[in-house]
Amino acid sequence: MPFADELIGPDTARALARAVGAVVPDARLTALRAATSELGPLSLRERADLLRDALLRDLPGDYGSFAGTVRAALNGRHPFSGWLIWPVSGAVATKAIEDGSGEAFDDALDALAELTPRLTSEFAIRLLLERDLDRAMARIIDWTAHPDEHVRRLATEGTRAFLPWAKRVPAILANPRSTVPVISALYRDESEYVRRSVANHLNDLSRERPDLVIETAAAWLADPDGNTRRVVRHGLRTLIKKGHPGALELMGFTPGTVVEIVGPKLAGTTVPFGGTLRFTVSVTNPGQEPVRLAIDYIVHHRKANGSQSGKTFKLTTRTLAPGDTIDLSRDHSFREITTRRYHPGTHAVEVQVNGVASGRTDFTLLAPG
Repeated sequence: MPFADELIGPDTARALARAVGAVVPDARLTALRAATSELGPLSLRERADLLRDALLRDLPGDYGSFAGTVRAALNGRHPFSGWLIWPVSGAVATKAIEDGSGEAFDDALDALAELTPRLTSEFAIRLLLERDLDRAMARIIDWTAHPDEHVRRLATEGTRAFLPWAKRVPAILANPRSTVPVISALYRDESEYVRRSVANHLNDLSRERPDLVIETAAAWLADPDGNTRRVVRHGLRTLIKKGHPGALELMGFTPGTVVEIVGPKLAGTTVPFGGTLRFTVSVTNPGQEPVRLAIDYIVHHRKANGSQSGKTFKLTTRTLAPGDTIDLSRDHSFREITTRRYHPGTHAVEVQVNGVASGRTDFTLLAPG
C-alpha cells in the first residue's frame, strides 16, 4: 500500500493532463507536464496544491471557461476520478474566488457537488466556506436532502471544524453552532458513509465546545432511529475517554462509579522495539447495583525530549452485576507505523474506568537492534 504522500504522484499528473488535453486540444499544458518531475519531496497536500496551481496556469481563462473545461473532462472519454480530483476541485474554488462574483461562487459549489462522487471535494469547499460562510452554508444545507450520498457526506465532512489534511475555517471555529443544522439533518441518514461523517463532525466539535455537543447529542437521542445511539456513541468517544460527566450520563455510564481494579499486570517490564506489551486487568463491582462501565487503557508514550504523552485505547464496554468481576487482557503492539514515532525508554500503561484512571505501571521500550 502506498504512503499517503504517494497517492498523488506522477501518474496522477499525467492522467490529469490526458483528460484535460482531450477536451482542450490546443492547450499546451506545460505546467502540468512539468509537475510530474516536481512532486518527489512534497507532502500530499503540497502535491495537490502544485497540480492545482499548474492547472490554473495552463488554463488561464475566466471562471466560466475553466468550469466548462472541468465539466467536459468530467464527462470525457479519459478517466477523471480518484486523486486527481483534489487539485481539480481546489482549482475550481480558487478560480471562483478570483472571479469574485456571486454567480461564480454558487456555480463553484455546484461543480464541487458534481466532482465529489469521483473522490471528494471536502478540501476545496473550505476555500468557499472561508470566503463567505453564510452564502456557502445556505447551499450546503440544501445538500442534506440530495439524492447522492456523496453530496450529503460533503455537506457534513466539508464543514468539519478539524477536518484532517484540510485548512481550518476561522468562521466555523468562531461559530461552531453554524454547522449544527447540517449534522442534525443527517444523523438519521440512510447511509452509514454519511452517518460516520456526522459522528466525526460531532467529535470535532467536542474539542472546544463539549457543552454544544452534549446539547446536540441529547436532542438526537430524544428523536432517534435505530442507528442514532451508535452515531452518538462514536461522536462522544473523545469526551467519554476524558470522563466528561454529561457524555458518560448520555451513554448510560455513571460518573464516579466505584469499582475495584487489580492491574494492569504486565507480562514483562521490557518490550522489544517493534514488539508487544502484554497486560491483564481485573475489574470488580463491589456495590449493590449493576454498573455500566467504559473500560479503556492509556499508554503514556515517551517523547523525544523525555516527557510522556498519553493516548487512550478502548478495552471494552460492560455492565457488571453486583459482586461480578471481569478479567481482561490486551496485547498492545509497538510495531512501527507511519503515523507514530516510538522512542526507546520509560513508558507507562494504566487502566481507565468511566473516565477515571488508576494503576499506572511503568515499562521500558528497548532500542532497535
